[in-house]
Amino acid sequence: MAEVRTTRPFAKFEWMIAWRYIRAKRAEGGVSVMTWISLIGVTLAVFALIATLAVRSGFRAEFIDTIAGANAHVSVVMPRGVITDFEQVADNIRAVDGVRTVAPLIRGQAMASGPSGRIGLADIHGIRLEDLKASDAIVQSERTSGNIDDLPNGIAIGSALAANLGLDIGDRIELTTRSGASTPMGQATRRNAYEVVYIFSTGRFQIDEVRVYLPFDVAQLIMNRDGVADELEIRLDDLNQSEVLKQEIANAAGPGMWAYSWQDRVGRFLRALTIEDNVMFIILSILVLVASMNIISGLIMLVKNKGRDVGILRTMGLTEGSILRIFFICGAGIGTIGTALGVILGCLFAIYIDTIFSFVNYVAGGGVWDPSIRGIYNIPAELRLVDVLKAVSLSLGLSWIITIFPARRAARMNPVEALRYE
Repeated sequence: MAEVRTTRPFAKFEWMIAWRYIRAKRAEGGVSVMTWISLIGVTLAVFALIATLAVRSGFRAEFIDTIAGANAHVSVVMPRGVITDFEQVADNIRAVDGVRTVAPLIRGQAMASGPSGRIGLADIHGIRLEDLKASDAIVQSERTSGNIDDLPNGIAIGSALAANLGLDIGDRIELTTRSGASTPMGQATRRNAYEVVYIFSTGRFQIDEVRVYLPFDVAQLIMNRDGVADELEIRLDDLNQSEVLKQEIANAAGPGMWAYSWQDRVGRFLRALTIEDNVMFIILSILVLVASMNIISGLIMLVKNKGRDVGILRTMGLTEGSILRIFFICGAGIGTIGTALGVILGCLFAIYIDTIFSFVNYVAGGGVWDPSIRGIYNIPAELRLVDVLKAVSLSLGLSWIITIFPARRAARMNPVEALRYE
């Protein structure tokens, strides 16, 4: 009895035949054009998915960094009142494990004007110099000018506010507040002029167009807060622990005190971003599915055109498994190569997004990105491994799974029927 010889799965000849089919031209019974269409479709779909996920992750990171970086991680206030013994309360809060700094604040609003006569709204933050230096968004910003150490002799203002009022270092800004003496006509206004000693940029336009910092004692004077503070600004070692620690901080602050975190202020925006991320991933997943469907179309045409070849290979001794693997390699190979190219393009886009954005802005003649509308100064992108792996898994999973169906059809083809009319 003759020995039946079997070949190992994905043998060398299976790869050779699959490669021959992929690159075959239509005149030879192949589907070269469909191969290119499928390849380009998968590439663009994966590129779009990775680029979108990177930009969405960048927006989220930028949002958290600018909001939490320029504001307190946790704030402690006295509802409908001021904090009288703020130094003692601050000492009590500093004893909480995980608290990095505690800074008393004076809060208020004023009308700001510069030498040019232009006016704008100013959100006053009275703070001590050493506490202001603990704010990375203010001190470590790339768009700063002046010397923050000169704060006791002047005022620090946001870059957008400085641009709106035409102010530069050394200019004087006038603040008009409703904190004067009470009169029969209402609260009198008070005007004070200060020298601009520091201009900062937090990276978020809405903050930079209104935020000003005054020395704590000066703010106490102009806002009629002698010996008291409006709130305590608390920074943590880990801002993600704000929800966990805020109740402990409130307990340490004492009866009647209320603590709220940065997530309480912007929680609805974070939830909206999460929902948008999920919806965007689903929509782009459908795009990847549509691109992968092109592989099915190409394989069905390939199986039809190669029916005679399949019949000959079966009569030569190839098993159904070998035929299935040959056509699976054709479809999965297109999906794998397209996925790899899409990953490369998507990663390059995320890495060089600033350069790409600058080029687009130059070609469009500028003004493509208005920070006053979008709130940030450029398009952020954060390339995360988990996002890349999600895109790769989705693309490979879809392209490999859908390839099985036309490959099985080819494997189950009856060689007699395939060669009947040959």
